Amino acid sequence: MKKTLLIVMALLLTFLGACSSEETTSTAKSGVSKDKEVQKIIVGTGTQFPNICFLDSNGKLTGYDVELVRQIDEKLPEYEFEFKTMEFSNLLLSLETNKIDFVAHQMEVNDEREEKFLFNKEPYNVFPLQVTVHQDNNDIHSIKDLKGKKAIVSATSNSAVFLEKYNKENNAGIEIVYSGQGADDTKNQIKTGRADATITTPFAVDFLNKQADAQQKVVGEPLLNSKVYFLLRKDETPLQKRIDEALVELKEEGVVSELSKKWLGADYSVGF
Repeated sequence: MKKTLLIVMALLLTFLGACSSEETTSTAKSGVSKDKEVQKIIVGTGTQFPNICFLDSNGKLTGYDVELVRQIDEKLPEYEFEFKTMEFSNLLLSLETNKIDFVAHQMEVNDEREEKFLFNKEPYNVFPLQVTVHQDNNDIHSIKDLKGKKAIVSATSNSAVFLEKYNKENNAGIEIVYSGQGADDTKNQIKTGRADATITTPFAVDFLNKQADAQQKVVGEPLLNSKVYFLLRKDETPLQKRIDEALVELKEEGVVSELSKKWLGADYSVGF
């Protein structure tokens, strides 16, 4: 009797072990075991940057940076990315105070950002900045013509950082004002003549002209063709490394190039 009971118990334990093994295998997702919890990553971005991060006609968050982050997320099974949208001027503070884990908003490297934060190492775009004016403006042909003029930019943006530095180093005499509501405020001030110019990208101008009759044009040569990156906190080197690994794969697969062509009108991922 005891021998029979021992045999039954042994068979039961073997059966339960097999079931447990099958459950672990079936619940594992793309190489992540059941025991290893998927880490949620909060990605800070905006809703006011045409073609980059914005709300489409259905209210869906989309754009080049957004869709690229979604592709990176697919490559990293140990992470789950979740977007958190806010005004651009709040992104760096939110990163610093741990409200978000990295920023996806065409972040250009500068000394102040490098001192506080960590950039990933693999660039994913080139950011061409040009002087932009109303389509009927025939007085401004380059940045040199902005002396005594009012230029509107978003605070802490690539455009603002560049223009502030240019103004100071060249004693350029440009009156810099900061937009209160992102692209909409800038668009309205240029269109109504309350501001003379802004500094933005050709793809942003194309989008605003088509979608909102912004009546803008770019003038002069590109002021800057900076590489752009994602921005993380200093202690996030493991996440930085995995993002870079995913980006390399996506470039090799042609995904980054295709996203750039779709959202920006050309392959701005070339040249690096």
